[in-house]
Amino acid sequence: MHTLNVALGERSYPIHIGQGLIGDAAPFSQVLRSRRVMIVTNDTVGPLYLDPLTQSLVAAGIQVDGVVLPDGEQYKNWATLMQVFDALLESRCERSTTLVALGGGVVGDMGGFAAATYQRGMPFIQVPTTLLAQVDSSVGGKTAINHPLGKNMIGAFYQPRMVLADVSTLRTLPDRELKAGLAEVIKYGLIRDGEFLVWLEANMERLVGRDTDALMFAIQRSCRNKADIVAADETEQGVRALLNLGHTFGHAIETALGYGVWLHGEAVAAGTMMAAALSHRLGWLSERDVARIEALFVKAGLPVHGPDLASADYLRLMAHDKKVEAGDMRLVLPRGIGHAVVEGSIGAGDIQAAIDMRRK
Repeated sequence: MHTLNVALGERSYPIHIGQGLIGDAAPFSQVLRSRRVMIVTNDTVGPLYLDPLTQSLVAAGIQVDGVVLPDGEQYKNWATLMQVFDALLESRCERSTTLVALGGGVVGDMGGFAAATYQRGMPFIQVPTTLLAQVDSSVGGKTAINHPLGKNMIGAFYQPRMVLADVSTLRTLPDRELKAGLAEVIKYGLIRDGEFLVWLEANMERLVGRDTDALMFAIQRSCRNKADIVAADETEQGVRALLNLGHTFGHAIETALGYGVWLHGEAVAAGTMMAAALSHRLGWLSERDVARIEALFVKAGLPVHGPDLASADYLRLMAHDKKVEAGDMRLVLPRGIGHAVVEGSIGAGDIQAAIDMRRK
């Protein structure tokens, strides 16, 4: 097991990365406030990992309750969130009970939001079972649900007490989900870690082929980048916004098509290519740079063009993004390989032109 730390003073917490961790109750025992947990999972992950996790915790003398939610981004809403609150209340969970989010990004986001608000805050633990959740959404305390007008628009910053990333769970992850997670891995190389990007170019086939050593390295490197950024800017007032490379375009794709039609990582990949096209238009990336980024996404089996929506629809949905400030759209754009900036003074014409270049 490899352990990293998210340095947030009294609210610091470990990220444990390894194999077979779901069957080991020791890391849980070290951070539990009481000997009781509520496991939140979904009907895809639950049949695979709920029993092994429950058995390991019960064997350690921990009382376990659970709730199984429907699987899919389309269920990341108030109605499904109420199922979590119903389970907490019906089981008479106390403020000291720990909520354990066992699943991908949707379960982690909803479980974290429930923990942030149930009795005004209960401890929670992230046990991410998808690559995307292990390298990104489980770390940093962003919790949210979706609204028909915008993705992740209702939520809270609320840090977990621990992240437990069991790489063994990736063996059962569908190929499409694995590839979607690689979009977030590539993001770290583009925004701040050019050396990692070079490694990804040389090792993408190993990652797609589920090579354990390659996955372990990529997860550790991604989490180290994420932990450093979160420690520097917990509530996204500055540098943390760079983690949204491709997300403003990507969220527009997800919202327009309907949540779940495109996976989040697929939309981020196409959105990142739109951002790269805009950077090229502004003179910040060369044609060779754009081709290099595109080649890496292609190696990962990810889309490099967005759906053929009207550019006006993209712009309308992007205007609902959380990074809009004083009416200005603030976009994360690469200014070279391994370096990105947040820019809020780009004209709609340039944004529209970049979208038109990168939609089918």
